[in-house]
Amino acid sequence: MADIMTPALGESVTEATVARWAKKAGDAVRKDEILVELETDKVSLEVAAPADGVLEAIGAAEGATVTPGAVLGRIAEGAVAAKAPAAAPAAAPAPAPVAAAPAPALAKAPAPTAAPVLAPSAARIVEANNLDAGAITGGGKGGRITKGDALAALEARANAPTAPAAPSAPRAIGDREERVKMTRLRQTIARRLKEAQTNAAMLTTFNEVDMTAVMAARAKYKDVFEKKHGVKLGFMSFFVKACVAALKAVPDVNAEIDGTDVIYKNHYDLGVAVGTEKGLVVPVLRDADALDLAGIEKGIGALGKKARDGGLSMDDLQGGTFTISNGGVYGSLMSTPILNAPQSGILGMHKIQERPVVVDGQIVIRPMMYLALSYDHRIVDGQGAVTFLVHVKDAIEDPQRLLLDI
Repeated sequence: MADIMTPALGESVTEATVARWAKKAGDAVRKDEILVELETDKVSLEVAAPADGVLEAIGAAEGATVTPGAVLGRIAEGAVAAKAPAAAPAAAPAPAPVAAAPAPALAKAPAPTAAPVLAPSAARIVEANNLDAGAITGGGKGGRITKGDALAALEARANAPTAPAAPSAPRAIGDREERVKMTRLRQTIARRLKEAQTNAAMLTTFNEVDMTAVMAARAKYKDVFEKKHGVKLGFMSFFVKACVAALKAVPDVNAEIDGTDVIYKNHYDLGVAVGTEKGLVVPVLRDADALDLAGIEKGIGALGKKARDGGLSMDDLQGGTFTISNGGVYGSLMSTPILNAPQSGILGMHKIQERPVVVDGQIVIRPMMYLALSYDHRIVDGQGAVTFLVHVKDAIEDPQRLLLDI
């Protein structure tokens, strides 16, 4: 007998919800086959079978709350799943006529196609949206359909042209509202955002940055950059570099309050906010100060893919010292980002928009972006916040400063 145990869930995470079982009691299972998906405050976890055998019992049904070390179910090792009852023997065929001509050969029926293998998170998306799993190309190991594959299929269907629908009848009053239980992740997001507002003296300061120089550098070198490094050159890497330089100049923004102490961080692990189908997550780019532009772009790309595929680990989400959020990808022109506690600062990037500005006494059109720094005023003074933003602005408007470390 082998127990299926709830794994360690990570620092500060004490419980999880059973989101979905991929097998039912009595099914045969193989060692390392994904059996159940758990949803925590931060990520989804897939629990594999510890041995070959038969899933004898499910101890925690879908929707149940479990803690680390709790038994989710049991596997009878070496057992074989019960076979379906054999069909009754067919009656003996009647003797064929002696002079009967031979029947023409029948075409051989095609062999049945193997059913596609789906990750539990992908199966949930397929079922919820009535997708055809057979039409989805699996990008996982052995052709396994991942969560990212399912989301891509869902997006493709949404973008496909459709015929105009006939006018529908008026909905009944009962259809005007729908009550849906918040996911554990959404509950945690709501709680943490409220805690950030309650526990910190949060304030936001703004500035604007002329993106002309960075856009010119990107346009000039993007092709050779991608050819050499195998990754596209985006704006985020410039902002990460600029923020690291600004954090070194204003250490308070890279610190946090712990009781009556201030903890100054001598490392620069930057959280990069990523939107997923379940909500906003902030994976952490480690030691950003030690990375060049290519390393930053590769690191952010890998974290973004893991976030969309539901593959982030607890380590990916913990230990950040500062956060960058880019609302501009959604069209936001200006916002006041909320702190990612216990951090003391978060930079909000926004949409690049051509605007008339005055340069050397002349009105010119420049691609401009508003920047917003939300900070904990208990530790960061207004002067420090403004100084931080000016450092970022200067570095972006003159990228050579990043190369010269000035």
